[in-house]
Amino acid sequence: MQPTNRSSRILQPVRYGFILFSLLGAFALNQLPVGRFYFMPDWVALVLLFWCVREPRRVGMFSAFLLGVLMDVAFGNLFGQHPLAYVVMAYLGAALSRRILWFPLSQQALHVFPLLLGCQVWMVLIRLVAGDEFPGVTYFASSVVAALLWTPLTFLLLLPQFRPVDKDENRPI
Repeated sequence: MQPTNRSSRILQPVRYGFILFSLLGAFALNQLPVGRFYFMPDWVALVLLFWCVREPRRVGMFSAFLLGVLMDVAFGNLFGQHPLAYVVMAYLGAALSRRILWFPLSQQALHVFPLLLGCQVWMVLIRLVAGDEFPGVTYFASSVVAALLWTPLTFLLLLPQFRPVDKDENRPI
């Protein structure tokens, strides 16, 4: 028998409140004043894509649309660029979720990268159509950073699902 990296433990169902909390936390991280630092990932897109891949029946295109509208209002951007990009990304993430989850985390990041890059391309295309100037190639560096963060983000967001079935009074978590 070959040793495997995969856990044989079955995850507990994720609570909807935790999904909402993680999306609101990502929204708060996007509001950090980082200026023109292009290597900061779009946290909302990353966490939204994670939940669209993991829970496609709970988080989907409607959630992506609402978060996109919130992002446009919060940043004062051209109205509609975030909702359109997030909805396309959420659709593709949900459509490819079974395929993506088949691979180990390092290869999942390779599958997630084009989705995150496509989200940014949509936003740039919408801005260019509206008459804005091209932000430069460094704008797309955040997709690379977001794909590299896929593995730690997966461990962090799946952590509450590893809670024990039986309550142990001697165990703090």
